[in-house]
Amino acid sequence: MDSTERLHETTGAVAVEAHARDHAHPRYLLVWLWLALLTAAEVAVVWFTALPKSWVVVALLIMAVWKAALVALYFMHLRFEPLRVAVLASSPLPLAVLLVMTVLQEYR
Repeated sequence: MDSTERLHETTGAVAVEAHARDHAHPRYLLVWLWLALLTAAEVAVVWFTALPKSWVVVALLIMAVWKAALVALYFMHLRFEPLRVAVLASSPLPLAVLLVMTVLQEYR
């Protein structure tokens, strides 16, 4: 093995080691447990009929956003990406909110 190959191999190993140090593996089982608990909470909120419907809807929306954030951050690895990727991924969200608000106005 010549010096160029040895340098490339060493540089690659250092880069992989630095990446592993900066990009710690998420605890997928813990994230899955949070998702399961949130799903159970959503089912409990729906079955708990003493709450007004507007509170149920707000609670379900908050939990749905929380679950979506967990999936995006950990299973889609957005937590470990640069900020520009997170901004790019979240840029359609205001349009989605606008669309939902517009559709809800039709049912008033």
